[in-house]
Amino acid sequence: MLGDALNGIKVLDLTQVAAGPVCTMLLADLGADVIKIEPPGGDSTRAMYPSVRGESTNFLAFNRNKRSVVLDLKDTQARQAALRLAMRCDVVVESFRPGVASRLGLGWAELSAANPGLIYCSISAYGQDGPQHDQPGVDGVIQAVSGLMSVIGHQGGPPCKVQVPVVDVATGQLAALSVMAALARRQRDGRGQHVEISLYESAVSLQQMALTTFFATGELMVPAGSAAPYSAPNEALRCADGWIMVAAYHPARWHALCDVIGAPELHGDPRFARADDRVRNRPELVAALEARLVQRRRDEWIPLLKARDIICGPILDHREASASEQFQATGLAEVLEHAVLGSVTMPRSVLHAVGERPKARRAPPLLGEHTEQVLAQLDSLWETA
Repeated sequence: MLGDALNGIKVLDLTQVAAGPVCTMLLADLGADVIKIEPPGGDSTRAMYPSVRGESTNFLAFNRNKRSVVLDLKDTQARQAALRLAMRCDVVVESFRPGVASRLGLGWAELSAANPGLIYCSISAYGQDGPQHDQPGVDGVIQAVSGLMSVIGHQGGPPCKVQVPVVDVATGQLAALSVMAALARRQRDGRGQHVEISLYESAVSLQQMALTTFFATGELMVPAGSAAPYSAPNEALRCADGWIMVAAYHPARWHALCDVIGAPELHGDPRFARADDRVRNRPELVAALEARLVQRRRDEWIPLLKARDIICGPILDHREASASEQFQATGLAEVLEHAVLGSVTMPRSVLHAVGERPKARRAPPLLGEHTEQVLAQLDSLWETA
């Protein structure tokens, strides 16, 4: 079963906000026992807007399947408790600025000396070296300095960012992948390893195609709204009552699109003859397509387009998307029982095997919900989890 793939793996979570918690949540989804260490004020996302009856939805989003222990790591006794926990762990994940964990006595060198099989994962803004290694950073700033923000929005418009923390989430996913790789290697040779990932490197990795093109041509990508810079039509198009996303750049699909909208003359127009012609003449292309598309509603166009194998879909908000047949059929939400909120609907883990979709074992914890349990049973912690 995929949901118990990491049963028996013990993880100490010394992270806050999003990237680190995404990493440890994924490990917990796969069955690892994750102990989340929080300062007395809690993970800073607990104070973020919005909240429901005092519980931040941002914290809820990234902390299912974990246990919360409050320890003030500035206190000597609390650090000793964290050290004892780390000695019994297979994995430690931390997101302090480089050097801070070592100053607390919880760095790679200190922990691996006493626990040689430890997998230690460091997550930071800019990495463990380089001129900015000791600088703080958050998702939006990293989108800016990595170049990602330069290709978002509309040409000539103000800077825009991806409104979900895409860099944080990508970093957490890459960190979890790195931990899994290190665990696989440990199965072969019994050795621990220090792996690390940064928000900055993750943001760069999201731009693999754009940067490869820049290195090859020297040309800068410009923001193009919903459009794909490398193909057309491959963008949002206006209908009578909303928008649809259409990807009809393949020659056969381009011809089919022209036929479906009743404009066969467009595929003979020299401005749109080849893929690169359509990209260069995108404004004229979009105007010509929308002149026909605005004559019908989107729910009229989509069946006609799909009948000709044209890749398309309506542009939905979260209310529409979560109510869609595909979302419901694939079971992408689940209800968890939270200690304060009662029944809470959340996106479920998308990690699954064919015929098996693991369910969350526990809702995101209250601050310090498991402190007494964990510290009282420290010596037999993992047997009683």
